Amino acid sequence: MADPRFFSSSGPQRLADIAAVAGAQFEGDGERRFTGVASLQSAGPDDVSFLDNRRYAPLLAETRAGAVVLAKAFAGQVPSGAVALVTAQPYLGFARVAALLHPPVQPRPGIHPSAVVAPDALVGEGTEIGPCVVIGAGARIGAGCILHPHVTVGPGVEIGEGCRLHANSSVSHAILGRGVVLHPGARIGQEGFGFAPTPDGRFETMPQLGRVLLGDFVEVGANSCVDRGSQGDTILGPGTRLDNLVQIGHNVQTGRGCVVVGQAGIAGSTTLGDYVTLAAQAGVAGHITLGTQVRVGAQAGVMHDVPPKLDVIGSPSMPVREFWRAMARWRKLGTERDG
Repeated sequence: MADPRFFSSSGPQRLADIAAVAGAQFEGDGERRFTGVASLQSAGPDDVSFLDNRRYAPLLAETRAGAVVLAKAFAGQVPSGAVALVTAQPYLGFARVAALLHPPVQPRPGIHPSAVVAPDALVGEGTEIGPCVVIGAGARIGAGCILHPHVTVGPGVEIGEGCRLHANSSVSHAILGRGVVLHPGARIGQEGFGFAPTPDGRFETMPQLGRVLLGDFVEVGANSCVDRGSQGDTILGPGTRLDNLVQIGHNVQTGRGCVVVGQAGIAGSTTLGDYVTLAAQAGVAGHITLGTQVRVGAQAGVMHDVPPKLDVIGSPSMPVREFWRAMARWRKLGTERDG
């Protein structure tokens, strides 16, 4: 159950309203009230829970939840006293129920006395500027944003409405769309890793003269870094999600809805199509293209272009079926040598 010290509550909510946001059908009293969400194991009669994985079906018979969001195939297994909220997408439906009962914190408009805001910076209506925030000259902050403590916004940065910048995140040389979320310690717009070697063995920095453009509803995880472009821009398409500890090199461009999981990295000037997924610790070389809906497995090393809708794994990466055939042969070879 959500700890009230950390999470707000809008409950109690009517069953009819809960079913509506979940896109679910139900039988019973639509006026019945619920106060929160919880797992099947911990839920009580005033909680809504969910089932989205067959392996957890045995827990359904023992749950004390008052309502369960689930697929039609499991509706008959809901215990007496619980309401089956039947939907084709239980996990999505439950996410929307959780957001209804425990909505995100809303901004408390105002600028904390310890914040430093440049005289020519513009702060939109209804925005909250927290303690020790620094906003540079000419920056523009949209309406309804929250800038948590110790956020730094560089000169000229533009931030769209409804954005949330968590503690100690920083933004420079960037333009952010609507609803962008930067988690604690995220770094946006710092200098990319570009340099030229000199004849005497030193390195001279190549000026990084581009920007970072974050589309609407992009989220950047804690301590992740998105370098600004060298000559052009680094671009993350609308809805793209970066997990914690992700590195995006200069001039990388992603399409819509890409997902990059923890400790993955993309080298400079690489392009991702729409809805590409990189699993944890995957690495992508520079100056290549990954097509739409490509999926890259955990710890894979991608060193060449990948056509659309292909799943790859391994280092160097290869199509999944080829990888497992190669692994089978490798294991067989090892067994033969042992024999």
